[in-house]
Amino acid sequence: MSKKSARSSRLSMSKHYTATSAVRIIGGRFKRRQLDFIDAEGLRPTPDRLRETLFSWLMADLYSARVLDCCAGSGVLGFEALSRGAAHCTFIEANPKQSQLLADSAELLQVSQTDADILTGRAELVIEQQAENFSAFDVVFIDPPYELDLWQPILKALLSHQLIHSDTLLYLEADRPINDIVTVIEKESDLHQNSVQKAAKEPTATIVANDNLDINNDTDTVINSAEPSFYCLKETKVGQIHAGIYQYAVNS
Repeated sequence: MSKKSARSSRLSMSKHYTATSAVRIIGGRFKRRQLDFIDAEGLRPTPDRLRETLFSWLMADLYSARVLDCCAGSGVLGFEALSRGAAHCTFIEANPKQSQLLADSAELLQVSQTDADILTGRAELVIEQQAENFSAFDVVFIDPPYELDLWQPILKALLSHQLIHSDTLLYLEADRPINDIVTVIEKESDLHQNSVQKAAKEPTATIVANDNLDINNDTDTVINSAEPSFYCLKETKVGQIHAGIYQYAVNS
């Protein structure tokens, strides 16, 4: 599958779909601009309050960043990142109708095709199929429809193709504690490592505090000392939504 065939090209798709809802960008050069989205199962833009927190966290890290917006939906996270100085955003959206609305939004905002790619398909599959066309991302948004439980498949695809590095900021949003999500990957990785090395070493938990981080609650944590580890830099909970910024590291 080529990159061209995966992209919801603004030139190749002639159909235009009627949006049923809209969300506004809250900051940057596109502030107050509206993004349309359809009424589709699992499509729920990140609430304004949570977005304000998220982009306050990312304030110093977006300029010139390469961003990946997995399960983009309305595209509000990716377009907000572009609005605030990101150099490029890759949007991945499974719903073809919503993917076309993303292209329409990019056109209305005058976001050029050199600054954004819009790909249609399930995020984990697009990442697997298009990995050779990507370079490592600086910021990754992972906010899938909750019922599809795609957090681990997306993270595994990014890791297996080395599309995140030690400085990549991973934003995860879920209906459950994020630590429960990343711990699954770490335990699977630890089991694989033990199988290869024929070792029976049990992973131990490690707490790493960083006084320079302004975290809303709890401390900076390394979920598991096995390889790999996901470091929680910041976390919050808004209503029933759990959200956090993580980094990935391989422990020696």
